[in-house]
Amino acid sequence: MIPKTIIEKQLTALSASLAPIREEIFLWAEQNIFLKWGVLSRSKFCCLECAHVWKPSCADTCAKFTTCPACAGKLKMMPYNQVHFKETEYFAVVETCAGFQVVRMVIAHKHMKKNLAPTYFHKEVMQHWISPKGDVRTLALSTNVFSSTHDAWKFYSPLEIKPKDFTRNAKFYINPFKVYPKIKVLPILKRNGFKSSVYDIAPHLLFASLLSDPIAETLLKSRQLNLLQYYLGASRQNIKRNWQAVKTVIKNNCKISDVQIWEDYLELLRYFGKDLSNPFFVCPENLHEAHDRLVKRKRDLLRKKKLHDLRLQIEKAQKRYSSDKKRFFGLSFQEKDLSISVIENVRDFMVEGDELHHCVFTNEYYSRKDSLILSAKVAEKSVETIEISLSRMEILQCRGMQNEPSKYHKKILSMLSENLCRIRDRMKKKKAKKELA
Repeated sequence: MIPKTIIEKQLTALSASLAPIREEIFLWAEQNIFLKWGVLSRSKFCCLECAHVWKPSCADTCAKFTTCPACAGKLKMMPYNQVHFKETEYFAVVETCAGFQVVRMVIAHKHMKKNLAPTYFHKEVMQHWISPKGDVRTLALSTNVFSSTHDAWKFYSPLEIKPKDFTRNAKFYINPFKVYPKIKVLPILKRNGFKSSVYDIAPHLLFASLLSDPIAETLLKSRQLNLLQYYLGASRQNIKRNWQAVKTVIKNNCKISDVQIWEDYLELLRYFGKDLSNPFFVCPENLHEAHDRLVKRKRDLLRKKKLHDLRLQIEKAQKRYSSDKKRFFGLSFQEKDLSISVIENVRDFMVEGDELHHCVFTNEYYSRKDSLILSAKVAEKSVETIEISLSRMEILQCRGMQNEPSKYHKKILSMLSENLCRIRDRMKKKKAKKELA
């Protein structure tokens, strides 16, 4: 994109004036952002870090990790044997330039081969320029437009200014694995509560929010880090709606361990007309027990007093739900005994909530416009319920019996990550039909 406005021309010139990222930073990345790997080949262990080869003991051959006797590195064992290995990670360098906060994103590749020392490749692929008012403009390399992955960069292309909504695209919404520890920030960021850590939040998002959003500033200064991470995720409106309860939490120095369960709990408190400024209700000693108690109470109340109305409600809700989510019906993924499919009937939400003892039906998840709810089953029995954000195309939560992860949790997350593109394709088909109409 050719810079047209004054600010775009200014940022393009400032970007060209930045010094190249130093070799010492690349060396830090090589030592800190990658795992150390080993592989079992022909009954021998090969360290892909120092190329040492040795004969393992019988106990070591079944272990996921082992220690190299030469370099003393803790090696994660490859689950398969092959010749070449590659690992890719992102890291960020944070600095200032001409009154702007700059976040420089670097992609790093580690190439490994048996009997050889690893080689590395580093390339700066993106720069976020943040003004003191919190406005973000981004420069980035070009990408392969036909790829759905976020790392299909054209390394030969120059950094060029991107449209304002560029960073809202999930494909380019990159949270680096680590941030180079020598951070330089604007004085106003220090005034607004930033010290030395980004707390696993994308740096450009954290800085922009601290400069423009008093809620983010308040949460950081009060060290409510779980709430801050949740607020800067996909749930800004939820925190704003529950701001009275958040202030109660801050005032009483209470720490919320599971924010999603806490927000569901607040919905239940609101349903029963409880005071959200009362710490007795808002800051329970055992959040999960309090949540489950109110879920059971609401479920029993619905069943005792509104059984007939509930049937009518389900019928009406089914029409709205089908209208909103019909394009996703029939979508399912299966691997061996584990299957994941979109919940197609509101009545099934009730069954799912009853079987797993959580609030997917009680709190009317079927009415959430931006959420797609799926059920993971093993042998036709529900093991976890999944909520996916359609706007951000990311997994919001994945919960089993009594909101705890099942033994299939990692496999479910892996299957969902591999098949998010299929959900995205259904959305694209809907948009294409509207355009044709």
